[in-house]
Amino acid sequence: MDSKKELSTLYVIKIGGNVIDNSENLHNFLKDFSALKGYKILVHGGGKIATDLSHSMGIEPKLVDGRRITDIETLRVVTMVYAGLINKNVVAQLQRYECNAIGLTGADANLIKATKRPVKDIDYGFVGDLSDTSVDQEKLSTLLQSGIVPVFSAITHDGEGQLLNTNADTIASALAVALSSLYDVSLVYCFEKKGVLLDVDDDHSVLREVNRAEFKRLKEDNVIAGGMLPKLHNAFQAIENGVTEVYIGKSDELQLLGKELFGTRLFA
Repeated sequence: MDSKKELSTLYVIKIGGNVIDNSENLHNFLKDFSALKGYKILVHGGGKIATDLSHSMGIEPKLVDGRRITDIETLRVVTMVYAGLINKNVVAQLQRYECNAIGLTGADANLIKATKRPVKDIDYGFVGDLSDTSVDQEKLSTLLQSGIVPVFSAITHDGEGQLLNTNADTIASALAVALSSLYDVSLVYCFEKKGVLLDVDDDHSVLREVNRAEFKRLKEDNVIAGGMLPKLHNAFQAIENGVTEVYIGKSDELQLLGKELFGTRLFA
């Protein structure tokens, strides 16, 4: 008998900038998130607010191959926006729906410790990378068991007093993997599409289920390409490391989670 089936279900759900940037979308998503039964964790990115604030302060965002360089001025801005403005707004709205949330960075209670990305060809600045020992799952489980819903911004720390900007998708995956020894974990990525599409121009061409063998075939046939590839690679890596299943779906359809009509379910 698989002992994992005896564990309590935990949802680790990540929302992106497309939800954060639209107040109506965010409101509706948080209402649906609050209604989810059982244990849950929310991870959010930053959206355009940090970029807009940077411009207003005369700080020009620096990008290399589409990746943001986090110098010290940018780190100050993203910390203010991600861990402050966005995080506390999300928590306040969740409290409105009687979802007892707590806003967190990785530094709080030393829950997620990262290492500053080493300088190779590119110096990404104050960007944090995670390892399989980054997350303190026991402390996180204590929060969950106390009926508290953690809401993580994309800010971690290095244990030496330095905050670090860390990819929110990576944080969500690391949390899911770390807690998979204690819970039956479903990792959920909410974005602007209905799921993995057979035709990127047809929102109704959703693949409802994809296992690793099917993913390999679709990749070889160039059915799945571009920006979806890294999402799926990360998803299957999480599954290989203990996560039960990964969903990729549209944020305004979260109420369908656990049913056959929410996004794409990825599994071993």
